[in-house]
Amino acid sequence: MNLIYNSEHYSVVEFGAEAGLEAMQFGGYEIFDKPGKREIFIAGPLAEAFRQNVIQLIATQPSVEEIDDFLGNYDSLMRQPVTLH
Repeated sequence: MNLIYNSEHYSVVEFGAEAGLEAMQFGGYEIFDKPGKREIFIAGPLAEAFRQNVIQLIATQPSVEEIDDFLGNYDSLMRQPVTLH
């Protein structure tokens, strides 16, 4: 588990690939929408597509606002509320 992005609005945690688990063959990402107090975990092909899109985005040396806008594309998929135990 590795925190790869943290802003006022979003955090992204990367989970490494795991051999033998098809859903985790590309690893996974947990994206937190801080103001909305919700999150999504993506794995498998969606995680690989996310990784490739992030690589392309980083190549443009984006601002925090541009990264947050990119992560905002996942807002409609975020259904899991963030709760503390």
